[in-house]
Amino acid sequence: MTEKAPFWKTTPLARMTQEQWESLCDGCGQCCLHKIEDADTGAVAVTNVACAYLDAETCRCQDYANRAVNVPDCVTLTSDNLHSLYWMPETCAYRLLAEGKDLAWWHPLVSGDPATVIEAGVSVGGTIVSEEAVENMEDHVTGWINRHKPHLKWRHPPKRDS
Repeated sequence: MTEKAPFWKTTPLARMTQEQWESLCDGCGQCCLHKIEDADTGAVAVTNVACAYLDAETCRCQDYANRAVNVPDCVTLTSDNLHSLYWMPETCAYRLLAEGKDLAWWHPLVSGDPATVIEAGVSVGGTIVSEEAVENMEDHVTGWINRHKPHLKWRHPPKRDS
């Protein structure tokens, strides 16, 4: 008897149902952290400052259905804009699948347990500060996303005419 491959191995991102798409989110909360872009170099600093709507314990948006209304610059991830969002974490399932990689062992779809995101040290839970408590965002920089833009290598190259 042949075991059926999981949907993320057989269904392209652009063809996933809404339920499949949403289930790819591992709940790490990394995408809800504020980033600061250097206007001169384009380098992006990651902070430990989270959107006020991110629940610090569950690492889920407290009003997901209305996030774009509540936070007008909140990015709604789609298969169309995914490749331009170079700041997405390298562990992100959407990014991994777009790069042709598989999900990590700790992803809840693989492990069957949402707690493995925490066990693997991927979750931002317990390490964040709400934006409501921050005066100077620069004081909360925790790292940089490739200062010299090598992060662009993960984007798909342009298609060439034969």
